[in-house]
Amino acid sequence: MNTFSALSRPEFVNKLESEDYDLLVVGGGITGAGIALDAVTRGLKVALVEKKDFAWGTSSRSTKLIHGGLRYLKQFEIALVREVGMERAIVYKNAMHLVRPERMLLPIVQGGSLGKAMSSLGLWVYDFLADVENSEKRRMLSKHETETAEPLLRKDILKGGGLYYEYRSDDARLTIENIKTAFKEGANCINYAEVEDFILDDNHKIVGAKVNDLLGKKTINVKAKVVVNATGPWVDVLRQKGGGHLSNKRLHLTKGVHIVVPKEKLPLQQSTYYDVDGDGRMVFAIPRGEITYIGTTDTNYTSEIGRPVAEIQDVEYILEATNFMFPDVNLKIEDVVSTWAGLRPLIHEEGKDPSELSRKDEMFHAENGLISIAGGKLTGYRKMAERVTDAVIGSLGDSLTDIKECSTEHKGLGGYFESEEELEQFIISRSGEAKQILSDMNDISRLVYKYGKDTDIIIEKAFELHGLIKDPKERLHIAEAWYSIHHEMTNTVCDYLIRRSGRLYFERQNIETLLPILESFIPKELKLDEHSKKDQFEEFKKEYEEVLSFNKTVTKA
Repeated sequence: MNTFSALSRPEFVNKLESEDYDLLVVGGGITGAGIALDAVTRGLKVALVEKKDFAWGTSSRSTKLIHGGLRYLKQFEIALVREVGMERAIVYKNAMHLVRPERMLLPIVQGGSLGKAMSSLGLWVYDFLADVENSEKRRMLSKHETETAEPLLRKDILKGGGLYYEYRSDDARLTIENIKTAFKEGANCINYAEVEDFILDDNHKIVGAKVNDLLGKKTINVKAKVVVNATGPWVDVLRQKGGGHLSNKRLHLTKGVHIVVPKEKLPLQQSTYYDVDGDGRMVFAIPRGEITYIGTTDTNYTSEIGRPVAEIQDVEYILEATNFMFPDVNLKIEDVVSTWAGLRPLIHEEGKDPSELSRKDEMFHAENGLISIAGGKLTGYRKMAERVTDAVIGSLGDSLTDIKECSTEHKGLGGYFESEEELEQFIISRSGEAKQILSDMNDISRLVYKYGKDTDIIIEKAFELHGLIKDPKERLHIAEAWYSIHHEMTNTVCDYLIRRSGRLYFERQNIETLLPILESFIPKELKLDEHSKKDQFEEFKKEYEEVLSFNKTVTKA
């Protein structure tokens, strides 16, 4: 069987054109990836196309938390909180190398959005709805205990706090693990393949799509009994192709911005979820490795869908909120080392502010047969996929035989582990082996928390390179990039540095030393000509600069 390799992509495109599918999923974000996995494991013949890279849009630009949405209790979204709360445990169990328990501090402050009694009740209800394990149940703190838990907090307005648990993840990696698992089950998943239009039969029903292979530079016809539109912020754009039109329901896009600062600039003891002074919103500050990231904003968005960026007012808003709650840190614009901005494809509700819009998902069924899905949260992607796949099966009706029940609740993703003990033992044992190639436990841990058991493939490649590359760090970087190309459909430098490894967001300050290594390796491995090589690195440098485009003193790559 082929690996999910960029070098095998032409073969996958030929298969896309020559075979008939039960389902074509349009959109390679977390929702589309989840639908492809659910549908293929139930017995459907599935194809998925994404016009850019997998997770290129919203699914690489969220707060990167698998969380129950504590603030949605304030909006009485009880069913939503219960569902995503329960889903946290499932996603963690299926991908614990990617989804990690994160202790969260909720400071209770004078004039804050949640008082002491409501915070205690809210966190209790949150635990109850999500069926949280005893070890992770909320604990209320006195003012003194809260100050001890986080000495950087502002003390003059502090009244107490609550400790509870969420789960930190990497949204783009969770997406690619779903895609890879769907591929292993038999789904044909292709990036850089854009739907230009739909193919209609004599009754004006969709029976496929015209797909532009952007890398192979050709347009192909893809035949499918049902097409699902899971394109996130582009849902309304796709709904109008093939003569379709919008119903009364339409998208309302809002922008969320996150900023990244070095951990020493905001050295928190744990993640913190705190009030923005005077505006009723709350933001997260989340330590991760050598950085702390902070966000998010929530503002209406009407500009170009494909290129949301952090603007100066977004960054200043987050800095002001953080400096208000942690007055001694005195964060400045120049402390920001990276940012990202993503769009939320919410369902429009007349007269509501961005923060008031529901995060519930909703399906739209068009007269031409197109099924569209919008709204929802990263945490709830699996249940969204289950509902969409149910609708697809209902659409297909009697044409199907031997269709299975949804089984993704128990479907491990990628190189998953069965238990925390197995994960910890894996890191220890592989760290011992890796000493032979001069890699330490930190190197191995970093890889395991991205690739799980598939770290073995990277280590094996590093051993192969031992006699060719003297520097151990360079050797491991090359092995990781090689794995990304041959096992994760990485077609560009941006694919690797932004979505597969997360380095643009979390390790931007190290990229200048890494880029020369990749400049000599990736083009050769992908068999790029000089023109394509130049285009790829120019595109990455544009992305590299764009994350700090609000700061006119940004250092260029």
